[in-house]
Amino acid sequence: MKRLFIIGLILIFIVGVAMFISGKDGVPAEFPEYEGYEGYEKAVFAGGCFWCMEPPFEKLDGVFDAVSGYTGGNVENPTYKEVSSGATGHYEAITVFYDADKISYSRLLEVFVRQIDPTDGEGQFVDRGQQYAPAVFYLNDDEKALAEFALEKLELSGRFDEPIDVKIIPFESFYYAEEYHQDYYKKSSLKYKYYRFNSGRDQFLDEYWKDERDEKTMEKKGKIEFDKSEKLGELSKLELDVTQRDATEPSFDNPYWDNKEEGIYVDIVSGEPLFSSKDKYKSGTGWPSFTKPLEPGNIVEKVDRKLLSKRIEIRSLQADSHLGHVFTDGPAPTGLRYCMNSASLRFIAKAKLSEEGYGQYEKMFEGE
Repeated sequence: MKRLFIIGLILIFIVGVAMFISGKDGVPAEFPEYEGYEGYEKAVFAGGCFWCMEPPFEKLDGVFDAVSGYTGGNVENPTYKEVSSGATGHYEAITVFYDADKISYSRLLEVFVRQIDPTDGEGQFVDRGQQYAPAVFYLNDDEKALAEFALEKLELSGRFDEPIDVKIIPFESFYYAEEYHQDYYKKSSLKYKYYRFNSGRDQFLDEYWKDERDEKTMEKKGKIEFDKSEKLGELSKLELDVTQRDATEPSFDNPYWDNKEEGIYVDIVSGEPLFSSKDKYKSGTGWPSFTKPLEPGNIVEKVDRKLLSKRIEIRSLQADSHLGHVFTDGPAPTGLRYCMNSASLRFIAKAKLSEEGYGQYEKMFEGE
């Protein structure tokens, strides 16, 4: 009996050493070598417990994978125990591998801010300390500018009473967390659900975002089948210049700047739904202006540095048409002004929505 006890202790010791070594490497044992990941873009976010940050991104069309790890600190190959102690300077974080042709970085930012308490810079929910604080780690200047704009939009929305407290930090390195942390919500679903419920995260997100917290509400709405070459051949010179060469049409001399008819606005090339007359307002600029997109998933934000000042350009996701720019001088409730070119849009009146294949939007205008 004593001999069996000693053998048991030795086995426990061996397993413990193996776990320590795999954790110390930062790259867990039996973890994929990431072959095939090279063709994907990367986005790095910290939002408290990384178990809770993987699921919302892995649900998205265009996201290949989301992996848990540690970043932002000064210790190489840290273990979970070291990071959770707060002594390494690292954050619990995730790296999102995504296809930029299917989902944009700005859309990932929208999903990110809907998973966290952006006013709590001291941790997230029950997890306290810098290692659990929210942050965006940018890989280039464009990501930095888009992250700044995403947080500015959030501040302007007035959704939160407290100021936004999310850090924007240059990315340096990322160490993969131990194997048992990866896809924890799948491997240990009961433990994960118990932790998540008791953390208070879902209760907070339900209170502040309600139905808008659903990641699917931010995805593109259906793939539009279109022949881009054929469609471009049907455009006027002005429409081509605006959509394909990023030109700007004349103000006050375009079809939709003062259009008051009810309906929706779609991309002139692809037909993907972009804006609604319900969000259109008179901005005084001479271009059609909207407070928000009809389908945020069909909108791509990019940094435009062509003029002396930095601006946020708006393009369509599927056609990649230049649409216009978005500014932070709009009215409530968003504080935004999506200033679009009529030449990039096609208007579909309320009465023709079904005929044109957009019948799902008729309910927006019922009773009006």
